[in-house]
Amino acid sequence: MKELKHWEDFEVGQVVSYGPYEVTKDEIIDFARQFDPQPFHLSEKFAKSSLLGGLSASGWHSCAIWMRMFVEGWASKCMSLGAPGVESVRWLKPVMVGDVLRGRSEILEHRTSKSRPWVGLSVMRHECLNQNDEIVMTLLSTQMTRVRGARDE
Repeated sequence: MKELKHWEDFEVGQVVSYGPYEVTKDEIIDFARQFDPQPFHLSEKFAKSSLLGGLSASGWHSCAIWMRMFVEGWASKCMSLGAPGVESVRWLKPVMVGDVLRGRSEILEHRTSKSRPWVGLSVMRHECLNQNDEIVMTLLSTQMTRVRGARDE
């Protein structure tokens, strides 16, 4: 089994890519029914006459899809300690039925925590792109990763 990466294995400017993920009609409707029951996420007929021009995923559904890709493509391959939150999320284009999404994340800042020296902090800019290389969503977050050899206090 390959060893998981630690904070020291990453550096400013490093870019990680992950995905793909194909979005289906059924999952758009299922997610909307449960979490975002707006008509343009539930009905193809209504969605065609909406600003979006067709059935589209909820922005929160897009976030959930991105998170799945990010965990599979980055967080599960390192000593991830999660994140204290997301600074910003922007939905730039609708995610439509049949879109094939992928993610790209760049490390912008890299430091250790002053109060917990065993925690490495990486500020990351994330992009979610569709099959046409159009950015459909951006996020900015601080990821926490275990520092190699440091002891918990």
